[in-house]
Amino acid sequence: MTSGAVSIRNVSKAFGAFKALDDVSLDIEPGEFLTLLGPSGSGKTTLLNVIAGFERPDAGSLLVDGVEFITRPPHKRDLGMVFQNYALFPHMDVFNNVAYPLKLRRVSSSSIRERVRQALDVVQMAHLSARRVTELSGGQKQRVALARAIVFEPKLLLMDEPLSALDKNLREHMQIELKRLHDRLGMTTVYVTHDQQEALTMSDRVAVLRSGKIVQLDTPKTIYDRPNCRFVASFMGETRMLPVRKAGNGYEFAGRQLKLAQPPSAGAEQWLVVRPERLGWHGHDERDNRIEGLVVDVVYRGDSHSIALKLPGDHEISIRHTPVQDHPLPEPGQTLTLWLTPQASVLVEETGA
Repeated sequence: MTSGAVSIRNVSKAFGAFKALDDVSLDIEPGEFLTLLGPSGSGKTTLLNVIAGFERPDAGSLLVDGVEFITRPPHKRDLGMVFQNYALFPHMDVFNNVAYPLKLRRVSSSSIRERVRQALDVVQMAHLSARRVTELSGGQKQRVALARAIVFEPKLLLMDEPLSALDKNLREHMQIELKRLHDRLGMTTVYVTHDQQEALTMSDRVAVLRSGKIVQLDTPKTIYDRPNCRFVASFMGETRMLPVRKAGNGYEFAGRQLKLAQPPSAGAEQWLVVRPERLGWHGHDERDNRIEGLVVDVVYRGDSHSIALKLPGDHEISIRHTPVQDHPLPEPGQTLTLWLTPQASVLVEETGA
């Protein structure tokens, strides 16, 4: 198998007046699991389709292992594709669905049998090779689609929201399965999703897209812990943004100077990133940032309670309360004091670099 290094340079694509991709440049390392993450209309699927050859960009270059792919048709790009709707052949059994790419490549019958068996072993579906696709569950169909995509050992594996049709428990299980499979095969993988948790769980790096541009490209931990703008911070997890005011050499919220572990960027307009799991029940005025508010509601969520607080300026934040917490569960109407450590107090600008 060749390395599968991808180099995208200045790619743009418009559909009429709508600019789906706006001068996108990106390098994907051989064997990397890269996720394209963003809301609907951000350009993530269009970028995947450019890599696949389903869309021809208006401008730019796409190199795979140093070879220009822009003018190369999809069937000559040597890539595997897994779609949201599986795209399996309902009139074929599992074996023949997986064998189809090999038959197109005129692989010998004996080699087809062995390679299909190996691919089905990888996705733990060998025992169902004779079953018709219409008799499979959603998770089983997704495994068959994955086996079909890897059976001819492509240099690139592209996946377009492949788990979105599955229920929550199965989706979370398949995330771990896909991550383990990638670690085992080492195949360069480009994955499209709008699910933030999915991107954080599975990826080596995440590219966050907005309005046809890559807003931030980094490791999942950096994307989550150190977002570079308000959009990225708001898009990742259960996040609330509090506007802060410049005060002397620092910033303040609700009249209190903020203690920060890292100095913010030079932008004038800054927002404090507040996530439920970063708020604490205990703290110290001289060491931590104090946030006071009025409890609005307390919602039972099974493994925890979600507590919403109304803050000065009509802002709202929330914190989780688990059964093992040593702090008593508050009630609506009660005034509550919460704490943010300087390390958990992150400021972001309105727009990124």
